[in-house]
Amino acid sequence: MTRGTRTLLGAVVVLAAAAALAAAQRPQFRSTVDIVSLNVTVVDGANHYITDLDQPDFSVFEDGVKHDIVFFTRRPQPIALSLLLDSSASMEDKLPTLQMAATNFVKRLKANDLAQIIDFDSRVAIRQAFTSNQAELEAAILQTVSGGSTSLHNAIYVSLKELGKIKAQNEEDVRRQALIVFSDGEDTSSLVSFEEVLDLAKRSETSIYTIALRGNDSSTRGFREAEFVMRQLAQETGGRAFFPAKIEDLNGVYTQIADELASQYTLGYTSKNPKADGAFRRIIVQVARANVTARTKKGYFAPAR
Repeated sequence: MTRGTRTLLGAVVVLAAAAALAAAQRPQFRSTVDIVSLNVTVVDGANHYITDLDQPDFSVFEDGVKHDIVFFTRRPQPIALSLLLDSSASMEDKLPTLQMAATNFVKRLKANDLAQIIDFDSRVAIRQAFTSNQAELEAAILQTVSGGSTSLHNAIYVSLKELGKIKAQNEEDVRRQALIVFSDGEDTSSLVSFEEVLDLAKRSETSIYTIALRGNDSSTRGFREAEFVMRQLAQETGGRAFFPAKIEDLNGVYTQIADELASQYTLGYTSKNPKADGAFRRIIVQVARANVTARTKKGYFAPAR
């Protein structure tokens, strides 16, 4: 397939996704029962992961009202992961290092995890659909070739839509969803706006981990805007934003993300708010242990009539 064909296909996919945005009013529940599911990361003051807590240690508040936790586990669930790699022209000399770091990350996935590989420049290409085959994932990573501008918003939007297709057939098939996106610059060519991407992210069940490489131009307005986008997406979804100074630091960043995904708690509660008004409901998770902090998504959209 030629780059021009991929560009056209990428544009068609994004336009179709944008047209479906108005219909994406589904609340963040895992089943027909209105259980709000949360993936929670707990760290101490030195940013070390705390993994020995039990259900009574957690308190959940929705719009300031405390709710009873009806589901809790600290057993790692399988993951559905989307790995987004910036292959724009500015990545030409950095791409081999990015490919190596991404490949090392894929090697840490478990046999029951699923992952897809997406690379983006002026177009968005799904290099490998969701699979647990590590060899296929690694081969897809190595297929990336630099060139073109940066359609960051398009790539995240398409990835969130793809993750939204992952449906649990039974309780054992429930997966935590995560998106990891690497980029070295601001968005320059997306058809989808940041506001549309943020709205879809808040409606999804996906934790977004963003990696923005700080280069020599990190003080420019363009990088500051990119940094804001990356921070906002991570904060709203319970993920984390990273800003490595050098491309050589990527291995360490991917290792931190892998460790975090393996250290999370999953808990759920039933909302006491009966209104089906489509409003955004804010969530706060607190932990009954000194000098530790819990991180999860900022909230969810209530169902709408």
